[in-house]
Amino acid sequence: MTYNDSSQILAEAKAKRSHKINKVETTKQSKDPMEVYARLEEIAAGGYEQLDKADSSYFLKCFGLYDKGEDFMLRVRVPAGQLSHEQARRVGEVARDHGRDYIDLSTRMQFVLRYIAIEDIAVVLGKLKEVGLSTFQTGVDNPRNVVADPLDGLAYDSVISTQSIVEELEELFIEKAEWVSALPRKFNTGILGSMANTCNIYGHDCGFVLAQKNGVFGFNVYLGGKVGKQAQDADCFITSDEVRPFYGALLELFRDFGYQDNRNKNRLHFLIQDVGLETIIAAILKRSGLHHNSAGMEMVNARSMGAASGKILLRDGSFAWRLVVPSGVFSGTELIETARQAQTYGRGKLRLTYDQNIYIIGIQPDQVDAFESTEFVRTYDAYQSVYFQDMIACAGTHTCSFGVIPNKPDAAEMATFLNAALPLPGGVIRMNWSACPKGCGIHGIADIGFEGCKAKDRDGNRVDGVHISLGGKITQGPREAYTLLKSIPLADARYYVLYLLELYATHRKRGESFETFEHRYIQYHYSYQAIAFYARINFLLRRVLGMKDGISLPAEPLTRRVEAYEVFDFGLRLFEHLSGEKRYEAVEEFEPVLARPRSIKSDTLHRLNSDIPLPLSEAIYRMTHEDRARRAKVFTEVLVILEGCI
Repeated sequence: MTYNDSSQILAEAKAKRSHKINKVETTKQSKDPMEVYARLEEIAAGGYEQLDKADSSYFLKCFGLYDKGEDFMLRVRVPAGQLSHEQARRVGEVARDHGRDYIDLSTRMQFVLRYIAIEDIAVVLGKLKEVGLSTFQTGVDNPRNVVADPLDGLAYDSVISTQSIVEELEELFIEKAEWVSALPRKFNTGILGSMANTCNIYGHDCGFVLAQKNGVFGFNVYLGGKVGKQAQDADCFITSDEVRPFYGALLELFRDFGYQDNRNKNRLHFLIQDVGLETIIAAILKRSGLHHNSAGMEMVNARSMGAASGKILLRDGSFAWRLVVPSGVFSGTELIETARQAQTYGRGKLRLTYDQNIYIIGIQPDQVDAFESTEFVRTYDAYQSVYFQDMIACAGTHTCSFGVIPNKPDAAEMATFLNAALPLPGGVIRMNWSACPKGCGIHGIADIGFEGCKAKDRDGNRVDGVHISLGGKITQGPREAYTLLKSIPLADARYYVLYLLELYATHRKRGESFETFEHRYIQYHYSYQAIAFYARINFLLRRVLGMKDGISLPAEPLTRRVEAYEVFDFGLRLFEHLSGEKRYEAVEEFEPVLARPRSIKSDTLHRLNSDIPLPLSEAIYRMTHEDRARRAKVFTEVLVILEGCI
């Protein structure tokens, strides 16, 4: 495809979407964002009474300031999550002195401060600028914080150190007047020079993924990711030196041809959907002067080196120590102390992670014992568990107007429950929580994901709930999770998750992560309908009926992911579990051998034990009926019979 062809296709695509522009675009055309920035002291002095609606709703967000009605939320940019102890201490002081001592660690490897009074906004931004921290372009239609491996350039699996590349990319647009609010929508970027996917590399508008071609290390390009959609392989390999020109051309392309009508469909993903990746790549290569090189061999095929470990040996012989911050909820006082510890025992540098934790780096071997004996480390030891280490939770109802559930405390409470109910030393499980369908907690890529919703409890009351998803993938290629269970009350959700994790505890191999286990065992052996039913029926047996044990699943099932076979097999297991007898003397190829027919009716189990609800007795009868034509073939048929029991 030639550049002229690609340009024409892009122009035609934009023309079709240019019959009207959205209200935000109209607002953006009303003034220069930099004029608003120049007036920050005036805006602060004027207070809420004189705050311009356009400034409040849009322009201040260009500089990280989000009006929350009585105060402001502020995003602090931390490129690749790397900062010095001076910078960390300053952020902590600002949070302590101006933001009720509250900090959120975000999935873009940066800080979120809250409760900033309007009269303090100019002072706060000035204090951050003194230590080289910017809040520019952390909101609305701008290129957001570039993320990378938190142990970039330090860990043994870090092949290409990307910090200098990140700096080059941010030099293109950060605090550049021509790029402030220049895009049609936000633009997320990640670059990964390591073999472990430690920054959700496939979930960005643009992702540069470690690869090798003809003996040269570089990056494969992925484009068009967003919440709920993984980025697409652009079949394009570039070297470290080519990242900046490629990226600059991509930003220009999105600026010039990105849509401005429906904001819900203005991300790069939708432009790619309309014109195709081939068109996008052809236009980028022409603008950048680069030549096309097809994708190389991808090298991202491992989980985080920090998985299941509080400390990690680095290439130079020093250690990185991971501070696990439950749900990413931190404080200015804690950050100041963390900076002090980093200066005392390490190199004085910190790294933020996309899963809302912090690394102190450069702890020398002869300092490790002294460091780990401090009260500081002991305070966080309780969170060095499989359920807290890789947990992500976005802001919930307490601080976000879109939140449906509290979320952050819900995530911490479930992790605490699971840690007590089913300790899994050496396990690796990623559980991500989003408080609403917007998915800021990136639940779609988690091993087990949660999306806040409203649900009904067994008494019919409207309560906080979650949709539970399963099977997100971030290693060896991206995959969105499958929604397994819908509208589960929060009070019950912990038990459904416990039953899923019991499968992992029972059948996992040594050192196997849940992500690998889900692919090897659950995906290979069972339909998702069967796994959902397994969780639901165990909830009925163990929580509703109060039985000590539920049904278990074998290591090597014979049902071959055929749902009709699974229904029959589950029915046989349930019958034996509840009656202590086999339903049939023998079964061959999922058909009963009826040498001596036995009279079983729909209420048989209920009559044998009145504690067994009649609907459950009826359901098992239908699941195991000797006449295949009358037998339930899908789990939804069974769940209809059980409606009201679960």
